[in-house]
Amino acid sequence: MQTQLQLRPIGNQWLKERYHLSHHVLTHCSYIGNNAAIELTSKGNVEQVYGPGYKIKKDEPLYHLEFSLKYDDLNLDFLRAVFEKMTTVEIEKYVAAAPGSKYTRKIGFLYEFLTARQIGLTRPVSGNYVNLLEEGKYISGQSIKNARWLINNNLLGTAAFCPVIRRTRELTDLLSQNIREKIVNLKENYPEELFKRAISYLYNKETRSSYEIEKEQPSPDRMQKFVALLIRAGMETAKEMLDKDRLIRLQNAIVDPRFAAIGFRDFQNYIGETLSTHLENIHYICPPPSIVASLMAGLQDAAIKTTGIPAGIRATLIAFGFVFIHPFEDGNGRLHRFLIHDTLVQDGMVPQGLIIPVSAHMLNHIKEYDHILEKYSQPLMRRIRFDKKENGEITVTNEHEIEGYYRYPDLTDHCVYLIRTLQATLAEDMPQELLFIQRYDEAKKELQRIVDMPDKLIGMMLTFLHQNKGIFPKRRREYFDKLTDDEIQQMQQAYRKIYEIE
Repeated sequence: MQTQLQLRPIGNQWLKERYHLSHHVLTHCSYIGNNAAIELTSKGNVEQVYGPGYKIKKDEPLYHLEFSLKYDDLNLDFLRAVFEKMTTVEIEKYVAAAPGSKYTRKIGFLYEFLTARQIGLTRPVSGNYVNLLEEGKYISGQSIKNARWLINNNLLGTAAFCPVIRRTRELTDLLSQNIREKIVNLKENYPEELFKRAISYLYNKETRSSYEIEKEQPSPDRMQKFVALLIRAGMETAKEMLDKDRLIRLQNAIVDPRFAAIGFRDFQNYIGETLSTHLENIHYICPPPSIVASLMAGLQDAAIKTTGIPAGIRATLIAFGFVFIHPFEDGNGRLHRFLIHDTLVQDGMVPQGLIIPVSAHMLNHIKEYDHILEKYSQPLMRRIRFDKKENGEITVTNEHEIEGYYRYPDLTDHCVYLIRTLQATLAEDMPQELLFIQRYDEAKKELQRIVDMPDKLIGMMLTFLHQNKGIFPKRRREYFDKLTDDEIQQMQQAYRKIYEIE
């Protein structure tokens, strides 16, 4: 990369420096230099140098903004902050100078979309309708024609909640793989009865894992309620799945009755932990209560507007959107993971009555799961300002400055994470579970051949052998006083052979 002295910022990077928006994270930074170059930095963002031929007509904000729409990544939160630094008059003059330009029209549309302020048009814009999002660069939602700007609004949501998901090379590669087909192939490799038993087990495993991620041990009745919810997942329409009353019923079913919600929260909450020094380490401050209702309404609208996009993308948008809004005091994480399954079944990626146990994979790779959550929370924590009282109550003091972060998240990395998790669960976790059950059946038959004893004792013997990696623990000998040492030795050898233990 050329030295900084040779480079001049352009586009979003220029706007960031001009308006002192240093806390905003850009995924693509552009510069003008002598020679074209591109580099992926250690922070994960792209820095690209364009040659002298890319210089803009005027070194003014709106011309840099036009450059950013052409070459930089769309960042609605950043764009909103830039518009807040501009006046409506500036936008009006820019539009009036070139009312037929598609970028002029995009800027006018986005200004009104993000600020809720309307600009005056001295004459109507002209030209053909153009897509706001370029299909090759972004995941787009259902298109709505905007006659005022001659724009096809194909954003993923509304002004209340609108994520951006970039079509990176990695995401494009992941989307090319057919998960539904992999599920069908997996089913064909095992007997139908075995597969049914495995699915019943996986519903329970998914439930236990989801609670364990929250470091909770659910009571048997709450376990059964959660399993029942998972079995019925995907039966609602896109509009119904995020209906407020339904979410409250789901929350009430999975939490301790003392923390059952009667509505979305009307207080400020946060996620943190108390350190050994009795100080609290705050990981994430949830959206202020004043915007929770509109965020949830926006999430519901986004769920409807994204009907038909790839199921893994839509599941990310809905589930991670939900958990970052955190509308309840308790149960948000479990509902977030439930909504993944809910969406995958609703969209037909996963057949009704089957489950991909993503929570189990997340639990086994908890650092990766924590990292993707922190990918969203850490930039916010560098920007947010708040007061904290002695009783732990928090008040956000710069709500207007950080509101856009909650409303317009970039969920590209979260999509990559979830689709990779789904694929890894199908390729690794589910085959292992199916193989284990298949071997369990074989081992049970072999133990019964050695000694025809009650199922209860066979199950106990298999449990002890499994817990002790194929070695029968001598301290359990009292439970099998009717068996000879030779019979126990035969059972141990049979188990180790079936489970391929050296």
